[in-house]
Parts: sequence; C-alpha cells; structure tokens
Amino acid sequence: MLSLYSPRLSARSALILAAILVCCWVGDGPVCAQSYTTSKLADGFDYPVGKPNGDGYYIFRGFSPNGHLGEDWNGNGGGNTDEGDPVYSIAHGVVVFSEDYARGWGNVVILRHAYREKNGQIAFIDSLYGHLKVRSVKVGQQITRGQVLGTIGRGPYRMYAAHLHFEIRKDLRVGMRRELYPQTYETYYTPKQFIDPRRSLRLEDRTVRIPINTFLKSNPNRLTTDVIDLPEVTPDGETVRPVVPEQLEMVIEEETQTEVATPEKSRTLFEKFLEKVSTPQ
Repeated sequence: MLSLYSPRLSARSALILAAILVCCWVGDGPVCAQSYTTSKLADGFDYPVGKPNGDGYYIFRGFSPNGHLGEDWNGNGGGNTDEGDPVYSIAHGVVVFSEDYARGWGNVVILRHAYREKNGQIAFIDSLYGHLKVRSVKVGQQITRGQVLGTIGRGPYRMYAAHLHFEIRKDLRVGMRRELYPQTYETYYTPKQFIDPRRSLRLEDRTVRIPINTFLKSNPNRLTTDVIDLPEVTPDGETVRPVVPEQLEMVIEEETQTEVATPEKSRTLFEKFLEKVSTPQ
C-alpha cells in the first residue's frame, strides 16, 4: 500500500488516495467520511397527527428512558378508529429512512431536521414515525412542515392496535439499531417536551447543509463522522500533509510498513531471490 506521502504519487493521485482513505474510528468501529444534502431550516415544529396541534389525538403511552423510547399517539375514538389517518412531518426536513422494516416495526419513516437553537447554533434531530400502514415518501426526498408521510397503521401483520409510534433522536447514528446506543436522554428527547417550546421559530427562508448516511451499514446505511480536510495543492505541485485523526495516523503508519504493505504471498520470485542472496547463511 502506498503512503499518502510517497514520492511516487502525483499531487492529483495523493488527493484521490486521501479521499479514499478519509475514515477514522468512532466507538469500536471504522467510519467513513460524511456526506451531505440540503434542506430548509425548520421554522417550527408541529405534532405528527391532528395537524398542527394534535387535535383529536392523545398520548396513550409516553417516553421512558431504557423503556419506551417514544410516544404512542392514539385517536380519541379509541381502538382502531384512527387506522388510516394521515401522519404529518413535524417540520421541514429530508427523508433518511423509508422502509418496511418488519421486526415488530412494519413501515417506518425517519426524517432529519435542521433548526436554530436559542443560542444561535444550528442543531439536528431525527424524527421517527413507526407502525405505518402506508409510506408516502422515499429516501432523499425533501419534506415540508405538515406534509403527509403516510398513514397510521397496526405494525407488521396488524399485530398492534392502531397507533403512531413517534420518536425524536439527538444522536443521528441510531436509525433502526436502537440497541447499540444509550436508551436515555443522552440519545433521545421526550417528543412533546421537545416540540412544545419550539412550535414557532424565527423564519429563515433558506436551505442549510444536513449530514446524511449516518447509519450503520446494517441499518442499512453507513456510519459517518466529521469531515476531514483534504490537502491543498501548492504552486510547485507538491501537497501538504493532510490533517487526519490520530487513529488514522496509526493505521497509515502500520499499513505503510514494508512487511505489512508487501506480505509474503504477494512478493515476486525476484524479490524473494534478492532477500535470499542478501541474507548471510
């Protein structure tokens, strides 16, 4: 394997190789460089049913850490009277997951939202809508506040009484692998407690950059981390050393060692002959 700093690499090749190698470790596993899309900045958050104020619905079961990680919204009529009712996006965003996940979930949609906090910082959350009867959106689709995402269902094989399971996540890595992350306020918001103070936010009619592809491959997307700046090309055609995480430095150092980069099985007969004649008996 060639080092990023090998004299045999042109500046262009070094940039391409750096782009390929832009990865580091989060937790116990490798992650890949982040990618982005754009979405409108949220101008406020509504309830996912009974648009916009939850009229005609109530929370049958609330959020509890290490237990029920969202809210179950039911129609006032009880039973399955709300089956087929529309489910709405709580805010502007983009679809990052839309699948019939089965496994007790059935049809699931996950949206990613960008909004401005009171301190002026732009923050991100994921909102999850589970047990849907019908999904009306696809991955990558730009969504506006109050747009129909699907309808209330009963989960796979109609295994539940009709209701909407609704979650809000702080951690953008969770996706459908909840067991891999803390099932606490470190990862989740209580949905109603998040929405109530953010019903109306300052109107900023513009788009912002939103990170995507943040789920594990088995999610089925991939986990990502902060973007790493690639080296700039200097006027003389040389490249400067890129700024990379310490973990990646260790990987590059290890992988560019001669004994690692040229394993025994890949060595040519000529290389083996040279080693033999150069080694005293």
